[in-house]
Formats: sequence, structure tokens, C-alpha cells
Amino acid sequence: MEDEDEGRGRDGGRRRGAALEASILEAAWVELREVGYPRVTMEGVAARARTGKQVLYRRWPNRATLVMAAIRHVLGPLHAEPPTQGSLRDDTVEVLRRMAGRVSAVEPGLLVGLLAELRDLDPLLFAGPRSVMQGVLDAAVGRGELVRSDLSRRVVDLPVDLFRYEGFMSGDRVMQATPEAVDTMIAEIVDDVFLPLVHALAGPGSPASAPAGEPARVSPEVSALVDDDAVAAPVLGAVEGRVRP
Repeated sequence: MEDEDEGRGRDGGRRRGAALEASILEAAWVELREVGYPRVTMEGVAARARTGKQVLYRRWPNRATLVMAAIRHVLGPLHAEPPTQGSLRDDTVEVLRRMAGRVSAVEPGLLVGLLAELRDLDPLLFAGPRSVMQGVLDAAVGRGELVRSDLSRRVVDLPVDLFRYEGFMSGDRVMQATPEAVDTMIAEIVDDVFLPLVHALAGPGSPASAPAGEPARVSPEVSALVDDDAVAAPVLGAVEGRVRP
């Protein structure tokens, strides 16, 4: 029986630490590609990696976490470099395009399978895209597109969450969609939902931009949300806790 922190390579030599972990993750990736996510098991990955399944469980508590780690190991981090397209819109589009590229590289059953196992995943696995989107908003403040970037977590996560929703609810269609169809979906998320909201909350004409003691100004985006400007400003101000007398 193998020691729980060891495994044998194809040459018969023992592997430990990072070498063993890399072998397991590569085996998990091959297993995912060959049999599909629904048929991936810890036992199957352990057999392919020539180690014991307890070695896997010491590092990854379940197959969902193992497969996500394997994807990151093989494909690299989703956002190794922050997008630098030069505008809030283009940077956000680039974030979602990178996500689309990642989705197209995995097998179709993965998203559907993960949907049933979301509770098995560490919430920290989803922190990467949030930090990238926060950087996108911070950069927009630096360019003068926004007056603040300290928006709520739900706002920061919104474009990524909407893209994930599309993937989880219609995974095969998203994975098999043409590049043009994916670009259309991304544009709708960014232009129809995310940008109007962010500009309403933090754009130059938003309530957040009014100096203390002055009436909040209402941007065109805010005005478009409701028919009456007198209603729009207090409503959005209340959301952010910034209503001024």
C-alpha cells in the first residue's frame, strides 16, 4: 500500500509534494476529458495517477474541488494579468471573454455537474474574478470614468455572476455557441445591465458625485431607470445610503 503522501510514477520512482500533486491534477484533467464530469470519480483519478484515493482526499475534499483545481493547473489562472483595454466597458468585456474561453476548453457536462455540487466548493474559488472586477472598477476611477469603486459585493460580482448563470442554466448552448453569439451575450450583460447600474451608482452624474450639502445630480442613466428624476435620485441614494437633505 502506498504511503498516504506518496505515489509511484510510471518509472517506478516515488513522488512526493508538488510532483505528486501535479501528477494527480494532470490525471484528473485527462479523466475529465476522457470520461466526462458525471463519470469522474476520486477512485478513477487515483488509479490513473498511480496513487491511493486517500492521498486525493487529504488535498481535495471532493471531486468538484479536485476538478476545479485540475482546470486551474492545466489552463492556468483565469486572470493572470488584469485587463488593460482602456475603458470600463472594454475591460469588463475582456473579463467575460476570458471566462468564455475557459468554458469552451472544458467538456460540456462540467457546468451542469457543478451546478448540483456548488455546496461542495469552497467560496474562495470564486474570489478570483471578484478581485479582477474590483481592479477594473478601481482603474475606471483612475481614468475618471467613475467617482468611486467601493460598491457592494453584489454589484462588483454582477457581470461575472450573470455569465455564470448563463453557463449553468444553458451550459451546452453557451459552450457550443459561435463567437458572435457569445459576444452578443456579453454585450447584453455589460451594456444593458452592468454599465447602467454602475454609472447610476458611481458615475460622474450619480448621487455619489454631488458635494456634501448640494442636491444630488441625476445622470441620464439614472433617469432612464424611472420616469421621474425626483423619484430616481432618492431611490438610488437610499440604496447606497447617500440621500442628502
